[in-house]
Amino acid sequence: MECVRDYAMYAAVFGLFSFSWFGWAQEKPRPGWRNYLGMAAGAALLVCLVGVYLSVTNWHAPSALSDRTAFQRYLLLVSVEFALALAGALVLLKKRRKDEIAPWIALIVGLHFFGLKNVFADAGLSVLAVLLIVVALVSRPIARKLQVASSAITGIGVGTALFAFAILVLIRFMSV
Repeated sequence: MECVRDYAMYAAVFGLFSFSWFGWAQEKPRPGWRNYLGMAAGAALLVCLVGVYLSVTNWHAPSALSDRTAFQRYLLLVSVEFALALAGALVLLKKRRKDEIAPWIALIVGLHFFGLKNVFADAGLSVLAVLLIVVALVSRPIARKLQVASSAITGIGVGTALFAFAILVLIRFMSV
């Protein structure tokens, strides 16, 4: 990936969604986890804000999404992701399987990173995709064993992966 502005946007977006997942993890974690989840969410929000600042100050720089075809592919992938996540969540709610919604959404988000890898020409997104898919697959059994909501485990796993990638792209940004 050659577009420095995209690194900044990654940091903003990954930071924001890391913040969101750490928030969702607070649905029913172990009581001793709440302070750590709050601190993790706060750190993710700070990284998001740094990413926003860097994005705004580098808005003139090129982006992979400056290419019309890449932008259209991006919009298609994100639209399909939202539609699948929503449809699956509604089906799970109807079947009274609310505890499976967070892993379902993590799975769909993970899968969409495989498509975004091509849009941004960034193989690192494949690693992120695999991490999120693994979290989606292991979160329910781990949650049952720990007697917490699956959203607690999913949120911690996805939040941590996104936070780590947000930090990595900030390092990439600084090295360009």
